[in-house]
Amino acid sequence: MDVERQVMEADIVCVGFGPAMGGFLTTLCRGLVDEQGAPVVESAAMPGMPPQVICYERADDIGFGVSGVVTRGRGIKASFPDFDPAAVPMCTRVKEEKVAYLLDPIGVSRRPKLLRLKDRAIRAAARGLGKKIPYAHEAVELPYIPPFLAKHDGFTFSLGQFNQWVGSEIMGSGLAQIWPSTPVAGPLIEDGAVVGVRLADQGVDKKGAPDAGFMPGLDVRAALTVVGDGPVGPVGRAIDDAFGMPAGKHRREWAVGMKMVVDLPEGCELAEGTVLHTFGYPEPEIFGFLYVLPERVASLGIFVPSWFDNPVRTAYRYMQHWMRHPYLWRRLEGGRLRSWGAKSLQESGRRGEPHLVGNGYARIGEGSGSTNVLTGSGVDEAWTTGVQLAEGVLELAKAGKPYTRENLQAAYVARRRASWVEAEAKVAEKARDGFTEGFLQGLMGMGLAGFTKGKVYWPGVSRRVHERIPSLERYFKDRIPTVEIAAIRAECAKKGLSLHDALMDRAGWPPIEYDGQLLVSHQDALLLGGKVQANPGYGDHVVFADPAVCATCRERVCIEACSGQAITVNPEGGAPLFDREKCVHCGACLWNCSKPHPHDPEKTNVEFSAGSGGLHSVEN
Repeated sequence: MDVERQVMEADIVCVGFGPAMGGFLTTLCRGLVDEQGAPVVESAAMPGMPPQVICYERADDIGFGVSGVVTRGRGIKASFPDFDPAAVPMCTRVKEEKVAYLLDPIGVSRRPKLLRLKDRAIRAAARGLGKKIPYAHEAVELPYIPPFLAKHDGFTFSLGQFNQWVGSEIMGSGLAQIWPSTPVAGPLIEDGAVVGVRLADQGVDKKGAPDAGFMPGLDVRAALTVVGDGPVGPVGRAIDDAFGMPAGKHRREWAVGMKMVVDLPEGCELAEGTVLHTFGYPEPEIFGFLYVLPERVASLGIFVPSWFDNPVRTAYRYMQHWMRHPYLWRRLEGGRLRSWGAKSLQESGRRGEPHLVGNGYARIGEGSGSTNVLTGSGVDEAWTTGVQLAEGVLELAKAGKPYTRENLQAAYVARRRASWVEAEAKVAEKARDGFTEGFLQGLMGMGLAGFTKGKVYWPGVSRRVHERIPSLERYFKDRIPTVEIAAIRAECAKKGLSLHDALMDRAGWPPIEYDGQLLVSHQDALLLGGKVQANPGYGDHVVFADPAVCATCRERVCIEACSGQAITVNPEGGAPLFDREKCVHCGACLWNCSKPHPHDPEKTNVEFSAGSGGLHSVEN
């Protein structure tokens, strides 16, 4: 909107407070003063003062992270050599690691024929050999964990609690400000340079038009803008739109992680520090995890990847079937839900790396392509990229050099290229290509890449989402007749319901028997375990680029995949309805839509912009 806006000057403005920004601000604040606490660099915005550093975070608290994580913590240990896990709630050292292959105990999983033969062989061997093979409760625990997956020298913790601890250290230094509940609308770009950011307008209606109490978003101008707002953040994506992606780079591989924090039942034998990863069930493409934190608390959940082509790929119901697997349920039965959440993960890794720097800006963290898809690690890599940028910024600031593309390339990108983050990213770059061709090909490809340091991998062709997702009729052709699919679709549309429950029921998946503690409805998870809300006065952050396309869409993956049931069937037809009071800001709709954007085939018909609120849970 063409309105008069207030302007504030800063030296460095940062967007998004996660592990990458934690590493950046921790390192930067330590380097801005000498041993006596005197500034070593003067502010250009406020001469005579230390540099003015401000970080804006969309969520209502810096601890509202949505992830229980396991990490080797190399970069974190380097920043905190004397780090004591006991100083951070819900944090402990990794003491035991297990990887389990889950068989299908109910016979409805869509397993390739070769995998079904493998399952039969495992069961037959178990009957014949008894306890001589590691088979129990429809699962096989692997006797060996590949080194590239091992986290035995690391930590498992609540990212929300870790962010709070780091944030308090940063704020306590007095050298940086962190402002939660402050969504940033986008970057300020002038003459090919980023010169700051614009905060989101307040006092607007759902379409963003001025309403009662309208207050234009503040323009914050700075010599350097640090972008760490993640893979679905509006600032990073706007910069990609403005400057494009490097040749050959794209972001087509994603996953949604849906997670719970639970109180384990009395008598559960899993010890604190146990890290358990699973694969093979409820569908072969879905991976699971369970991390045991202090005081019999566990973080657990599943990852549903973009190359799982089911057009009704609901994470929530699949997570409940995963928990009900005999191998897991014997440890979880009687447990209690504490909190719940979901988050999109950018799994293109180095292949999805954008321009890391430009005139006036630098990218760090997951949105910069730092996640390692082979090791299943992202927090430590993100933290380390933040540290590397801070070291480069301090170098430039002390030398009085401007934050140009060339200077940031030399000070930051060169550090990153020479680090373990880059070396391991190269190994992982093509490790998951095989999953675009099939589950078994993907597993073999990961093994080949891991054991050969990336020299050998299973080749695959990366496809855009609208090139991958089949029609419902095609996906269920061997299970549900077309006429039945039509009847189910009509009935769900009439009642305003999504399709996944009806189709999964018809395909043979048993109903979930709710226990009111751990197995609860999706709606109850939103009320009991997520505390989802949005502040008034902001526009809707999920919109459909071409509503006419939505009117003819038959898959409507955005509805089926929505983590918070915020996108629902419109009983009057046309584009789906969006309720931001239920949106957890996972961003799954952005990459699950099966229709291309009208102006860019690399995007979908869903647009995800700056917005308020989201999930309120410090435990995740």
